[in-house]
Amino acid sequence: MTDAAESCPCGSGAPYRDCCQPCHLGEAAATPEALMRSRYSAFCLGLGDYLLASWHPSTRPRHLDLAGSPRWVALELYSASESGDRGSVHFRAIHRTRDDWAYLEEQSDFLREAGRWYYLAGKTRQGRLKPGRNDPCPCGSGQKYKRCCHDKDQERLRFSSDVAGKTVAEVK
Repeated sequence: MTDAAESCPCGSGAPYRDCCQPCHLGEAAATPEALMRSRYSAFCLGLGDYLLASWHPSTRPRHLDLAGSPRWVALELYSASESGDRGSVHFRAIHRTRDDWAYLEEQSDFLREAGRWYYLAGKTRQGRLKPGRNDPCPCGSGQKYKRCCHDKDQERLRFSSDVAGKTVAEVK
């Protein structure tokens, strides 16, 4: 779990306590974007019960196993809209693999029932990221890749372990 005063994992820049934590504690998300951000944060924090509770009953799986989930590091929001009780959010979530960067991009659909937004379904695509030295760092820091994670990534490649994004020394 994250400290409530720390920045929210969703990347909004707001403290967790003022951003996604209220949703995680049962408050209804105000918009489809707020629900999507809270679900991303829940994936980061391993809050499987919240993910299931915020999933519409018509499409919700019976169980959700987050063991072996990627280490999510950044969220990019492309668009969000709502019309009546329907909403849509297009986003990309960046994560670490064992020795690389990857993404999950999704066009998500949301439905509001009895004043609460629910995740309904999404169309996804996945891929690998190959950041150039002068590209923005995939970790979401806002810095250039060469000034942020490049050297750490090169070390990870040389000393990679079986744990996603960790060197042999970090695992010990």
